[in-house]
Amino acid sequence: MAFCFIHASDLHIGRKFANIPQPADGNIRGRLMEARHGTIGKLAKAAHQNSAEHILLAGDTFDTATPSPVVIRQALSAMGETPDITWWLLPGNHDNLRDAEPLWETIQRDAPTNVIALTDAKPHDLGERATLLPCPVAYRSSASDPTELLVTMASDEGKLRIGLAHGGVTDFTDSGEAIAPDRDRTARLDYLALGDWHGRMAVSDRVQYSGSPEQDRFKHSRRGVCLCVTFDGPGATPKVEEIETGKFLWTEVELQLHPHQDAAAALNAILPVNGRRDLLLRVAAMGWASLPDQVELKSTAEQSAPEFAHFELRTDGLGTQYEAADLDEIDRGGALRLAADRLMGEAETETLSQEQREVAGDALARLYAYVREDAT
Repeated sequence: MAFCFIHASDLHIGRKFANIPQPADGNIRGRLMEARHGTIGKLAKAAHQNSAEHILLAGDTFDTATPSPVVIRQALSAMGETPDITWWLLPGNHDNLRDAEPLWETIQRDAPTNVIALTDAKPHDLGERATLLPCPVAYRSSASDPTELLVTMASDEGKLRIGLAHGGVTDFTDSGEAIAPDRDRTARLDYLALGDWHGRMAVSDRVQYSGSPEQDRFKHSRRGVCLCVTFDGPGATPKVEEIETGKFLWTEVELQLHPHQDAAAALNAILPVNGRRDLLLRVAAMGWASLPDQVELKSTAEQSAPEFAHFELRTDGLGTQYEAADLDEIDRGGALRLAADRLMGEAETETLSQEQREVAGDALARLYAYVREDAT
């Protein structure tokens, strides 16, 4: 008879998304925060659909060591709505044992009976088929491998050994922390469920990162997933199935431009047609564009932006093609033309730093845009 469980991590419930600009007439931060809480229900649904009785959360269930009482109580309440599923919560680096001691005391005191705080590195039975071997994170950063203790952690003969840990197999954070990629072999594990890396990554058949079930950065360019891990029998290689749980898609696309191209049309051509409200999009414009094309590009971006959850146009890598006719539109003489000529000169002066040249080019582009706006 098959045994399966749900592996997830890095819910970061309570994250405030201060790095995302909040439009005056929108509430994207609130929507992103609510989506993180909503992953609880999606994980429960995945468990029910696959007859899994256990959900393993591999650290950073909460975004900080001190989430508000409302955030804690609502998360625990949502988990308590599925009494047929046991939720196993591992302290990660964001909600580690030392900094978040009051948080874990609150969970142990107030959590429903189907929510277990894994604050000690000791075995727990997952029914008659498997043993859960947790590695709670004591400190936010550490130079040691948190899974070393799994080598000597005991389990009953004949049961599956399921490790649960939070940290980097490769050093993601310059902390020096690195989990041995062959820990499944050295600790005789049937599966090692890992958290910390927010993207989905399979280290090996038995060592896996689920990634965050609701993405929070442009790095991964796909919706979040959880993993349904199934064993057909003792010693079998686990079957690992990805189940999409993410509401929002964070993605970054490159827009390559060349002189005399219709930059606005090129931007419209790469914008997705459907699902914009749940899409956070960053467009990185590259190559070259004239001053008029840059104005049209930014205008088109501003017109499209309200249709997206978040829209960001980056022009750091976009060079400006200067033409005399464009400068004539600013002014054929006088103070404005002198300013435009000076800015163009600075933008093209190789003896200046790249940053100084970019500042001058950006200032000239803004001057051109202001003059055109006044003319209309």
